[in-house]
Formats: sequence, structure tokens, C-alpha cells
Amino acid sequence: MPTAVPERPTVLPGESPGAARPARTPALPRGSGRTAARIGALTLCQAAFMVGIGLLITGPARGVWPMTAEDDLNEALEEHRTGALTTVSWFASEAGNTLTIIAITLAVCLGLILIPRLPMWRQAVFLAVGVSLQALVFLIITASVDRHRPEVDRLDASPPTSSYTSGHTGAATALYAGLAALALSRIRGPWRKVVCGLLLLVPLMVALSRLYRGMHHPTDLVGGLVNGSLSLLIVGRALFTEGTVAAAPSARPAPAAATVRREPASGRTVVVYNPTVTDESACAALRDVLRQHGHAEAEFVPTTAEDTGGGQAARAVRDGAALVVVCGGDGTLRAAADAMAGSGVPLALVPSGTGNLLARNLGLPLSPTGALDAALRGSVRHIDLGRIEGDALEVTHFAAMSGAGLDAAIMENTDDRTKSFLGWPAYVLAGITTLRAPRMHVTVRLDGAPALRRTARMVLLANVGTVQGGLTLVPAARPDDGRLDLLILDPRGPGGWIRALGALLRGGARTPRPTSVDTLTAPDADAGTGVPVEFFTFRRAELTFESVQSRELDGDPVAPGRRLTAEVRPGALTMLLPSGEK
Repeated sequence: MPTAVPERPTVLPGESPGAARPARTPALPRGSGRTAARIGALTLCQAAFMVGIGLLITGPARGVWPMTAEDDLNEALEEHRTGALTTVSWFASEAGNTLTIIAITLAVCLGLILIPRLPMWRQAVFLAVGVSLQALVFLIITASVDRHRPEVDRLDASPPTSSYTSGHTGAATALYAGLAALALSRIRGPWRKVVCGLLLLVPLMVALSRLYRGMHHPTDLVGGLVNGSLSLLIVGRALFTEGTVAAAPSARPAPAAATVRREPASGRTVVVYNPTVTDESACAALRDVLRQHGHAEAEFVPTTAEDTGGGQAARAVRDGAALVVVCGGDGTLRAAADAMAGSGVPLALVPSGTGNLLARNLGLPLSPTGALDAALRGSVRHIDLGRIEGDALEVTHFAAMSGAGLDAAIMENTDDRTKSFLGWPAYVLAGITTLRAPRMHVTVRLDGAPALRRTARMVLLANVGTVQGGLTLVPAARPDDGRLDLLILDPRGPGGWIRALGALLRGGARTPRPTSVDTLTAPDADAGTGVPVEFFTFRRAELTFESVQSRELDGDPVAPGRRLTAEVRPGALTMLLPSGEK
């Protein structure tokens, strides 16, 4: 749960008293319009996700456990009602009542603004927007999903909204968990955990009371808990995490030691840039950064629809460039990295696309000028690449990920205009429409081990592990370990999807990933293993699909086919990276 930024001056670990601090904005972080747009886009994704789960519960999964056992639980609770429990449940239910939620939210927000000597605008906005967004998504859900309430004696009047999700539970989660997050940042001493624990207990009590009173099915309550939590996470990340990081560079001057610049190597500097995402003003800003680091005569070369970066990078290397700066998205980077593999010429990455997977995994700033400045202050590092080929796919390289199945279908179904407007959340929207893509049959052979047949929704070959939104799909993947990783995703039914999501959110197993030679010894099985997520590491992989599948390289769809062969090229790409990064 995101926590609020403390308002009182405290000495942070490793910081001397009186040290300069990042300036705080009164309410929203710098770039409020962009922050609001991001919150809106993520809220749209949240609504689509919750509606999709609701349609799944009321549709294909209606006859699947645990949905089939929900009526039995509601009826059992009805039979064991007592006067005392009914009274307690009424008070607990009222803690999530609309009027209660509104009154407490208003009171707390006014208190945060009026009582302290320094008004805590950002904390007030966090709580008010979190509760409001939860309510907005709730209304969208109930308008889209029609689910009848349990067929038991209901102790409260039935509102006209759908049973899915529980509005009381969602509102209570947004309010009381939000209060817990604020308390966690303000309270010191032994009472801190006690207060937070009690606040977090309230939404659970509200949920149990709504179940006891016959107002909702159990999955409706889980939906309410998830809805309220997602609203807080979206708002908290936008207001605190992103805002604090964005404000820090401009508010805290660099110490004198940090101004020592890396001496530029002799030779030409070539900037390969994608003009669709890097306009003239962005190029001018990059020129200023290059000039500050001694690259005054840098040559800017645009990509074209016919040549997305490979030809320009290859010519730069051939003509003796000492540094190639690649400014674009994952596709531009992949094309340039393919041309520069094994050349030894350093590449400085300036992320300007939608995904920017490699940049995220390398810890580069996502600001173009910030990334370039950090790279030019850094040192030379060597990054692995994946060499890949297949039917209708010439030999090439990928820097981040390649795959077939669900992920490739998502890339194909993501509209460019939606992607440019929403950013990476556009992939989430496309993913909802492709979740029911047919399962594929694939034969896997890793590092000469016995072939294994699997069914899967998706297979992913990974050089890095984290994707958009901070989700770690392949926890063991490292871009400099001399190996690649394989993810096989094969959830079956709603329970399988829930287990798969849980495994991915937990970051997979905590133990090191097994190698292919150790694990690929099971007998062939067309029906799969029943395990929703499997991980393997390898140096060479041969994948053969029973039917033609969608395929992608670093987020770009490529020709469909039935075969992929990938192998790692350790340290093939030379990069300039900030000190301390991979």
C-alpha cells in the first residue's frame, strides 16, 4: 500500500541533518495534467478488469467451484443467525454505508487541510480521489454486470444495483485502508501497527457482515475488496511514488563530485531517433545534453517506415562511430541492437516509446534527457541478447522478450492510436479481449534435453523479467547472466487464472529457477501438467507449435508461424549505463 510522504522534517537513513530535501508541491506532483490522465487511464483499465471478472463469474464460470458452493454458504449463515450476531452485523455494515463513508471522508479531508500548521493537501486528495474512484468504478460495474442477490432472507433493503460487487465493502476498503496508509506515515511508536491493523480490520468486518445479512455472494465481497484496493494503489502511486521521484532531480542540486563528466571517446556520435515519438524540441533538448558532455557535433539520423533503426545503426558503426544513441521505443532499440550486436560500439538508450521494457529493467530514467544524461555519466556494460529465428522469420535478435500466443495476440490487437493516448494501459485493454484465445500445443526442447509437449496460452522467451505496470513475469531473468528464461502460461478455468495471477504477483517461486536439463524429464503429455505457470532457464530453446501462432519480438508483431529457435548471445550488446545499474 502506498504511504503518504511525511510533512514534518525528519532525518532519513543515511542523510545528515540539514541536508537539502526535494521540494514538495501543495497537492499534486509536478505535471498534474499528466498525473490526472494516468490516473484516468489506469482507472479505465481497473473498470475493464473488474467488469471482465464479473462477466466471467456470471457467465462461463457460473457452474464452476467456488461459485457453485456460494449458495450453500449463504443458506448456512441464514440458518445460524442469532440476535446478538444480527445486531453486531448491523453496526459493522453501517461502517460501509454510503452516508458513513461520505461523512468520514469529508471530515478527515477537512481535518487534513485545516488543522495542521502545514495543510496536507496531497494526503487529502489521496483519500478523496481514492474513495471517489472506487465509487465510480462500482457504478460502471453494476451497470455492466447483472447479478442477482442471494436467494435468502435479506436483512437489509435491496438497492437497485447488482450484487456484484459489494459497494459497502469496496467503499470501506478505499476509506479505511487509505486511513491506515496515512496513519502509517504519521504515527510513531508502538501504537502505529495497532492503529493500522484496526483500520484494516474494518473492511473485513464490513464484508463479513454483508455476507451474514444475505446481501452478497462471497465473490461479490472479494470483488469489493479488490476494487477498493486497486483504487488506492492507482491514486497512491500517482500522487506519492511518481510525484516524489519526478520532483527530486530538479529540487536537489547535484553535489560537486557528481558534475564530473565522463570524457567522450574520440570519434563520431550518431543519434538514431524515431521521429514519430521524438519531435524537434525533444531533439534540441538531447543536443543540449550531448553538448554538456562534450558531444557537440552529434549527427541526428531519423528512422523511416522502411528502416526502423537497423540500417542507420549499422551505417554508424561501419563509418566509425564511437557512440550510437538510440532514441525510440522497444522496436527501434531492437532494430539497432540487432545491427550492433558484437560490434563493441557503445549504445546509449533514450526510452521514448510506450513499453520501454529494457530501459525499465535496467533502471534507466524514463525521461529522455534524464536517461541520456545518466548514460553519459555512466560506464560501459555488456548486456545479453537473444538470437532468434523461425519459419518466415529471418535470423535477428531481441533485447527484452519474445513470445507466441496470448502476448503476441495482445500486441496485434493494440491499436496505435489507443497506445499513443493511454500509454502502456492500452495493452491491458487489449488483453481483456484476448483472454479467451484458444490454447496451443507446443513441443519444447531446451539445451538438448528430452523434448516435452505442453499446452499453453502463452510462451515467453525472456532476457528481462519486468513488464509494464511493474509486474514481474519472469523473476529469475537477468539481462547479463548469460542465459534466457522461458515462461509457459497454461491456466485452466477461473481457478487456474487466479492461481496464475497469484503466482505472478508473488514474483513466482522464491527458489532459483531449475535448468532445462534438471526438469525436462517428464513424459510427453498433450493435456499439460495442470500447473498454470512454469519457468525454465536455458541457453538454447527450440519451440515447435502444432498450429500457426501469433508471434512477437520486443513488443512488435512479426509473421505468424509454427517454429521458434532462440539462443542467448552473452554480452553481445555494449551499452552505456548509469553506475550501479546492470
